[in-house]
Amino acid sequence: MFCAERKVPETFYLYIMAQHTNKLAQETSPYLLQHAHNPVNWFPWGDEAINKAKAEDKPLLVSIGYAACHWCHVMEKESFEDEETAAIMNEHFVNIKIDREERPDLDHIYMDAVQAMTGSGGWPLNIFLTPDGRPFYGGTYFPPKAIYNRPSWKDVLVGVAGAWSEKRNEIDAQATNLTGHITQSNSFGQQAVEGDIDWAELFSREKADTMFNNIMNTADRQEGGFGNAPKFPQTFTIGYLLRYYHLTGNEQALAQACLSLDKMIQGGLYDHLGGGFARYSTDREWLVPHFEKMLYDNALLVSVLCDAWQLTQKPLYRQAVEETLAFVQREMYSLEKGFYSALDADSEGVEGKFYVWSRAEVEEVLGSDAALFCAFYDVTEEGNWEHTNILNIRTPLQQFAAENNISEQRLQEMLQRCREKLLERRGGRVRPLLDDKVLLGWNALMNSAYSKAYSAFGDPQYEQVARENMDFIWDRFSQNGLNFFHTYKKEIARYPAFLDDYAYLIQALIHLQEITGNSDYLYKAKSLIEWVIEQFSEDDTGFFFYTNKAQEDVIVRKKEVYDGAIPSGNAIMAFNLQYVGVVFDITVWKERAIKMCAALQQAVHRYPGSFGVWATMILSNVGGIAEIAIVGNEVEAVRRALLRNFIPFRVLQSAPAANNDFPLLTNKPASPETQIYLCKNYQCSAPVNNVSDLIRLLKNV
Repeated sequence: MFCAERKVPETFYLYIMAQHTNKLAQETSPYLLQHAHNPVNWFPWGDEAINKAKAEDKPLLVSIGYAACHWCHVMEKESFEDEETAAIMNEHFVNIKIDREERPDLDHIYMDAVQAMTGSGGWPLNIFLTPDGRPFYGGTYFPPKAIYNRPSWKDVLVGVAGAWSEKRNEIDAQATNLTGHITQSNSFGQQAVEGDIDWAELFSREKADTMFNNIMNTADRQEGGFGNAPKFPQTFTIGYLLRYYHLTGNEQALAQACLSLDKMIQGGLYDHLGGGFARYSTDREWLVPHFEKMLYDNALLVSVLCDAWQLTQKPLYRQAVEETLAFVQREMYSLEKGFYSALDADSEGVEGKFYVWSRAEVEEVLGSDAALFCAFYDVTEEGNWEHTNILNIRTPLQQFAAENNISEQRLQEMLQRCREKLLERRGGRVRPLLDDKVLLGWNALMNSAYSKAYSAFGDPQYEQVARENMDFIWDRFSQNGLNFFHTYKKEIARYPAFLDDYAYLIQALIHLQEITGNSDYLYKAKSLIEWVIEQFSEDDTGFFFYTNKAQEDVIVRKKEVYDGAIPSGNAIMAFNLQYVGVVFDITVWKERAIKMCAALQQAVHRYPGSFGVWATMILSNVGGIAEIAIVGNEVEAVRRALLRNFIPFRVLQSAPAANNDFPLLTNKPASPETQIYLCKNYQCSAPVNNVSDLIRLLKNV
């Protein structure tokens, strides 16, 4: 308060009062700035640190994390703020801090190394490198004292320092082996594709059924989701089930997809007061989240919820989308029209403190409404988590209303009134840290989510946000409309964009074109695909490297194919190549997309949960891709009506009149009525005048 009243920035006092300041003080990443006043002599990744390690013949100690990471904060407080520990680090190592969200390329490389050494990975990621960047030892969280079968951080530091001086040959051999492993891992799951591709074999209904069955083998049919705790949303797998149901009519697929979404929305993973989803659940029942909120998770969940709503018209899904996007615009949207990256899990140094409630506080705020609210949201005196309460729904609203002899509408109104009161009270608490850097790829994912929300619900605000955010991206991240940067903050864009950034951006342009009919977005998408092919291609395989060919500060050019927390850039590029290849009739792009799918087919068929976007790409070709063109004076109204429908495997263009730049819009005759043209599986149908006729055609083609 003192700082605010005097209108002096708090950072001024940090610099005056801080006993230590290191090289991170000049950075913009909130995560790096958190460590700027550690007694550890941290450097950012760059030539200065690497040259210092070479000159002093010291190993590099690289610690990787992110601003919303709870255990990163724990290790900082226990070890990096400890003077004695910092002295050991400063004496024996050149210490580098990396924000994994700023440099995912480095994170991918060194995470692979730690997983090879230990069998698991995570953050904080702590790894020791030779001065030329090759890894030789590492792990994740290390405690200040040896517990949980983990050595203490000091013991690790002393042990590595001793090995560096006494066992250099062994360290060099380990570093060479690990670097070789990272290089070899680039080809995992891929097969050489030679000659003609057997289309019928690759894109058969039998293969689609195999992927569905393998997904269901991991499905939790009681609590939703897949596998055991911890549980992640796995939106790509849910998306596959929705599309598989659309293609086959398999009710089991729809049931598992909807069960998973229902349980996530009803559980503690969802913020019932403020909207938005946490990153994952620590338990099987979705009650206890890891409380950080990531932009990309919310983008991906909004997208799949829009799909589910289009299929089912279930009010719960619309409510979750609207509340989540309201949260995004309220708390993660900048005045410049960019989306921030994340909200921390911690506040006041305690994980989840901002979000949880005691029964007494709820009763104080809600008064006579408290009893019913507490019954609905599982709020008890003893608490449902660590003697406090995470709001969650145990009984669906319709059933709860019947059991309590209250109308659904009246219950909804009461709950809404109570949520607003509690949200206002919560607003007075100490808020979690906002990671206010703006990332290109994550913004593109959220841009696509807004386009999907506009398609489903027709709210013009969603289209406006998508347009304005795309203008922001083009203005702030790009030098020339081709050469983009990865991260932006304080009017500075940094680091060359990675494959994921370009792939998600191209996809967002495609979605924007669909909802607006603006062909400029397609021209931009085409130019960016040409740029990606030039800068990122691995020519022998048709896949793409994660980094561009000019980047020199990585020991290996990684090639990511797994669909993890975010989709594989390679998988999205396969979609982009196929879609834009159809739009501009570029056969070589369409063939490249198919070749990429063929190279991964065995891994995708066997492990669809790890290759969800790839599985959906393969499924799209099983049923065939509908090529839809809308032409005529009433194009906007017809397009709006079409977008409400779930038509997942499609290429869609629309225009007031024919446009010979695009094959789908070429030679379309003028007509007093707006016409809808459909081509699929190498045959075209006679044009129709309304969307219901198109839907009928799609079912019969």
